[in-house]
Amino acid sequence: MKDSLLILSGGMDSTTMLYEYKERIALAVSFNYGSKHNDKEIAFASQHCQKLGIQHIVIPLDFMLKYFKSSLLIGGEDIPEGNYDDENMKSTVVPFRNGIMLAIAAGMAESNGLRYVMMANHGGDHAIYPDCRPEFVSAMSSAISAGTYEGLQILAPYTNITKTDIAIRGKQLGIDYALTWSCYKGGDKHCGKCGTCTERIEALRDAGITDTTEYEE
Repeated sequence: MKDSLLILSGGMDSTTMLYEYKERIALAVSFNYGSKHNDKEIAFASQHCQKLGIQHIVIPLDFMLKYFKSSLLIGGEDIPEGNYDDENMKSTVVPFRNGIMLAIAAGMAESNGLRYVMMANHGGDHAIYPDCRPEFVSAMSSAISAGTYEGLQILAPYTNITKTDIAIRGKQLGIDYALTWSCYKGGDKHCGKCGTCTERIEALRDAGITDTTEYEE
């Protein structure tokens, strides 16, 4: 039954969710909020939706680029290199990004007669991103349920698993992860050094997937 809207970035996690739950996803929504890697991600998101015959909508959130502060955004400071548990990676947080996107997605879902909003946060996000943690997802789901006539809810089935777990699911689904984007720097190739590149490399390795991603020398 097509009862869900998926927030789809075009990265590994949400792309895996797109394929794993394709039978219930009626609509996928990507948000262009001015991140350095938005264009790279959204192109892949569109490609996968077209392949699966799932409607894909891109919503601009220009105000975030104009008023928010984060190294993830165009014009922000340089993206730090290292692992997600490094203190400097906090500069990549876009304040309350998921809260804003979930609120918009909930309005779109209700407008389209859907019952669920799906997001692909996972356990590796918890340390650095407050709006990916289980308590946030639970509270936001309660707010969305209380604020909609049909009691919409958030589905976040990856909340307590790792990126490696997600990659293993993707391997079973036959997903080509070369057709996803992770690097926060948004260059022509993945940098291989930022937190999300490091996490990508480790997840693919630990899942036993040959990494065909193009990385900078």
